[in-house]
Amino acid sequence: MHQKETLLGSYELFTERTSSAMLTTLISDVVRHTGHELAQLGAIAVAKGPGSYTGLRIGVSTAKGLCFALEKPLLAVNTLAAMAEQIRAVFPANYLLCPMLDARRMEVYCAIADTTGRELLPTTAKIVDEHSFDEWLAEHPVVFFGDGAAKCRALLSQHANAIFPDLDIRPSARTVGQLAAQAFADNQFEDVATFEPFYLKDFMVTKPKKAVV
Repeated sequence: MHQKETLLGSYELFTERTSSAMLTTLISDVVRHTGHELAQLGAIAVAKGPGSYTGLRIGVSTAKGLCFALEKPLLAVNTLAAMAEQIRAVFPANYLLCPMLDARRMEVYCAIADTTGRELLPTTAKIVDEHSFDEWLAEHPVVFFGDGAAKCRALLSQHANAIFPDLDIRPSARTVGQLAAQAFADNQFEDVATFEPFYLKDFMVTKPKKAVV
């Protein structure tokens, strides 16, 4: 929860399983512990994706429900941009930042931006091999981070410009809130009725195997 540029409170729960009931309880608790009420909120912010289909669906559905119930505007923040915000100030200006979220097999959700936030590779689903980032590694040191970076290390660490910092960077409500505060100041609101998560690619359903009798 942010007030202008000030973080008033944050609850983060890292678990493989979550639910809308658990999420609404955390929201209610963090607002109450800052000494405020839900009705006092100026807007509701959500990480729009990319990411887990189920996690995005729960997060966006919860945010939209609060917006409708409280009659508040909706702000949506790119998940990868919020990850990059966590380490943007740590690296020099000539470095590029590549947040990565694990997709499936050797695929990641990723983007590349400089330390000012200027986007060089828009958010994409990318199958990683040893040449996937040659274009950027040839010109600049590139910092790879996030849970998708671990499976890329063996392929990319041969490049002198490939950097894998020992930092546990995950999507965080703190930096989602920071970017949302900027979007709020710029009146960058979403249409609550039509807004959908940024899934990036279609949800894949695996058919169950037939039982062998």
